[in-house]
Amino acid sequence: MTAVAPPRRRTRRGRVIALSVAGLVLAVVALAAVAPGLLATHDPLVTEVRAALQPPSVAHWFGTDQSGRDVYSRVVFGAGRSVGTGLLATGLALVLGVIAGSLAAVAPLAVDAAAMRVVDVLLAFPEFLVALLVVAVLGPGATNIAVAVTIAAVPVYIRLARAQTRSLAAAEHVEAARIIGVPAVVVHLRHVLPGVLGAVSVLATIGIGTSILAAAGLSFLGLGPTEPTPEWGLMLSAGRNLLVQAPWVAVFPGLAITATVVSVSVIGRILRARSEERDA
Repeated sequence: MTAVAPPRRRTRRGRVIALSVAGLVLAVVALAAVAPGLLATHDPLVTEVRAALQPPSVAHWFGTDQSGRDVYSRVVFGAGRSVGTGLLATGLALVLGVIAGSLAAVAPLAVDAAAMRVVDVLLAFPEFLVALLVVAVLGPGATNIAVAVTIAAVPVYIRLARAQTRSLAAAEHVEAARIIGVPAVVVHLRHVLPGVLGAVSVLATIGIGTSILAAAGLSFLGLGPTEPTPEWGLMLSAGRNLLVQAPWVAVFPGLAITATVVSVSVIGRILRARSEERDA
């Protein structure tokens, strides 16, 4: 009879494999974002009309676009802008969410209730729709996209930070610190804030993928960078009318977005599962 691995061991092995694959993908994306010149084979902005819409080959790994630019090199250089926008928006949303959520948790009841009603209204709409509305007010542009994605993501972090702050503030060790006369600010920074950041950071890991996808979606709609900037959403938009004639123009930027978002989500979900198992 063949031995069957226990379910927990199989689950752990699957997590290790998924984490390894996702980590490898993100390592390549990070290298492309930080040092694209090490991976790119061509200048992403150089056009060559005679080489327009060439299929993938040894000379052009991902083919060329309608202007004869190397799609592979543009995907590589686009990683910095696309991933950078997602990271920036998530980082700002995390900081703002922790500050606003912590203040709401210790604010008077009326202020807390009013703040949470605003958060509830924002959470009632999809993040992408909120970001789209913000861009409609601020106008198109790469900077405005980052601001819009940040505003759309903040409510989730506010709610979680508020809940964690209230929960940790009632813990025995926090009460003991207050009783012995430790200042409230010191108590919060030393005993409450680390726990809040730990919980919010796990959510932020998943949020990075959502922010990257939202930023790429806004660029796809023509609300972000303009040509000839190499950016995944913009490249996807440029190739949408060439899906029959030259599908590689849109396929490879789309695969880059998908692989990055899925990898970030996998790591985030694994971290959240481990956190829940540790707290159980």
